Parts: sequence; structure tokens; C-alpha cells
Amino acid sequence: MNAHTPLGSAARRRGLITLLIDNFFMYGGFFMVIPLLSVHYVDDLGWAAASIGLILGLRQLMQQGLSLVGGALADRLGAKGLICTGLLIRACGLGCMAWASSFPLLLLAAILAALGGVLFDAPLSAAVAALTDETNRGRFYSLVGAISGLGMTIGPLVGSLLLRTDFALVALAAAGCFLITALVTLLFLPPVYVADDGQKLTYGVGLAMHDRPFMIFTILLMGYWFMWVQLSISLPLIAKTVSGTTDSVSWLYGLNAGMSVLFQYPLLRLAERWLRPLQIVVCGLVLMAIGLGCIALASSVPTLLLCVALFSAGALLTQPSQQVVTAGLSNPASFGSYFGVNALALALGGGLGNYGGGLLYGLALQMKAPALPWLVFGVVGMGAACGMALLHRRLTARMRRPKPVLAVGGRR
Repeated sequence: MNAHTPLGSAARRRGLITLLIDNFFMYGGFFMVIPLLSVHYVDDLGWAAASIGLILGLRQLMQQGLSLVGGALADRLGAKGLICTGLLIRACGLGCMAWASSFPLLLLAAILAALGGVLFDAPLSAAVAALTDETNRGRFYSLVGAISGLGMTIGPLVGSLLLRTDFALVALAAAGCFLITALVTLLFLPPVYVADDGQKLTYGVGLAMHDRPFMIFTILLMGYWFMWVQLSISLPLIAKTVSGTTDSVSWLYGLNAGMSVLFQYPLLRLAERWLRPLQIVVCGLVLMAIGLGCIALASSVPTLLLCVALFSAGALLTQPSQQVVTAGLSNPASFGSYFGVNALALALGGGLGNYGGGLLYGLALQMKAPALPWLVFGVVGMGAACGMALLHRRLTARMRRPKPVLAVGGRR
């Protein structure tokens, strides 16, 4: 039983508002610099696309792969201190990119940024789950998506403007966003405890690892993250190739984020009228797969943006719904550990997506087969959607299965 004093409604409301502000600056700062790495180092400095994909993939793998450590620590120590510490370390990592003129230096800066994410990623997700309940969790995740989309809109626009002067300004401005977020969190986030007292450090991790439906869902979620991270590697490259200008990167992110701001909340609320969260995830994955696959046929900016719009619509449905499903499948006694284990999907799927995206893009250029990466992305997405559909069918059948009736004496 949790011995900590329960938070009142006012403290919960203040905490949720703080987390919304955090998401705005975190997404704004992250997408201010990360998508422009491929543009700056590949197009401007002549690095191989696979090298940037490797760096982004290792960053993703390290951050999400170790997030179960952050989740387990959140179960023991609470979320606030870990979030603040992680945000400060992430700011240092992004700031170091301003002076990263070689592969080892850029890799070290990315690793430092990843270590910051290890500390704040799972605790932040667990804090949302702890401050909400089933009646408002889906609605809040929709608001998070809209606010994050606003950050994704402004971040790349500011980054593209600063890149015209110097890439170092982009990195330092992104670091500043995380410094602001750390200060806001320190001042306004109440102490959030996301697990019962007295747990061993590895108790929640073991609980999650032995939860079969949860682990199946986590494995299938790799397909979603494999597609989603193409926003950071292959989509900026194809946008520059099709349009011939780096400004197209901000167009791409402006469309994606603008749709998040305008349609995230109403689209999800509409879908929730007829579909359960896992069904919404299936529909979203199908739309994302079709959007990426159709880029194989895109030969102009309007057709490319149409494909990106389809991809973004699928992401709008999938992102908040997969978080709702994760919280719903988690044991409330160990929210931090469950979200930490769930982050392995982003670690593996996102890591493979970043590296595979850069590698496939380079192979497509060498083989003169521009459709190759987009067809692969589409197949991966469709496979994940089919797996999710089968999981939903299995969970639904289990819920409908009648419970055994026990006779007197304890026998069936």
C-alpha cells in the first residue's frame, strides 16, 4: 500500500498542466535539431546517410533500451527528481552538438542526450498515468498530442531559420528548450509517486516481463516506432530530394504538426465512439503504412505532402491510443517499470528504423531503386497492424470467456 499522501485534485491539475508545458518544449527542442542532423551532416558536409542513421539509431537504442532502469528508479524514488535531472542532462547533450565536428564527437553528444532521456522518459509517462484515470486518460493523451504537435510545428521552423546562420545556434537553442522545461518541472510539478512502497528495484520489471499480453503488445509496437522515426531520417532526405531545398523539411514538419494541433483531439474523440483503443492502433498503423508506401510513387512536392498527410493521420490515431493501451495493460502497482519495459519497443523498433532508414535510402540511391525503402516501410507497418488485430481478437475472446463456476467444496 502506498504510504505517500495522496495528491488532491488541484495538485493533480497543476501537475498535468506542467506536463503539457513540458511536452511542448521537449518536442519543440528535440525536433528543432534532430531532423536537421541529416540535412546538415549529409547534404551540407557530405557525410554518409547511414552514419547519421547509425548515430540516431544508437541514441534511440540506448535511451529506450535503458528506460526500464529509469522506470524502476521512478517506482522507488518518485518521478519529479528523475525528470528534472534527465532534462538537464539532455540539455547538455544537445548543447554539445554545437561543437560536434566529427563522427566520434557527434556520437558522444547523442549518447549524452540519450542518457538524459533514460532518466525522464519512463518517469514522465508513468507520471501521466498516475495523475489520470480511465475517465480522462484518453482525453489527456489527445491534448498531449496536440501540444506536442504545436512544438513539432514551431521547432523545425525555428531550426530551419537558425540553420541559415549556423548549425551551432540550432543546437544551443534546442538545449535552451530543455533547460526551460527543467525549471518549469522543478517549480510546478508536485511530487508524483508511481508505485506502491516497499518494492524491490526489479520487482516491477519482472512483473512486466512475465505479463504475456503486455509483452506481445510491446513487441508489435516496434513496427509503429520503426515507421515513426522516419520523420527524423528518411522523410527529411526525400523532402530535400523532391523539392531541392532544405525549407521543405519545415514544410513536412509543419504539415505533420499542424495536423496534430488541429485534428488530434477531435479525430481521436470521433474514433473512440466506435472503436476501442487497440482497434484505433490497428487503423492508425494501416494508414501510416499506406502513407509511407505511397511515397514510392511521389514525384512532386504536392504528392509527397499528400502521402505525409496520410502518414500523419495514422500517427495521430496511434500515438495517444498506444499510450492508453499501455496504461490499461499495466499493473498500477508498477507504472514506472511497465512504461520502462514498454520503451524497449521504441529502443529496438526506433533504433532499427533510424539505421535501416538511412541504410535503405543509401542503397536505393546506389541501386537506382528509389521505391525500395518506402515499400519496406509499408510492409513492416502492415505486419504490425495484422499482429495488433490478432492480439485484440485474442484479448476480446478472453474477456468474453465465461468464468468457471465453482461447486460447493471448491470443485468445478
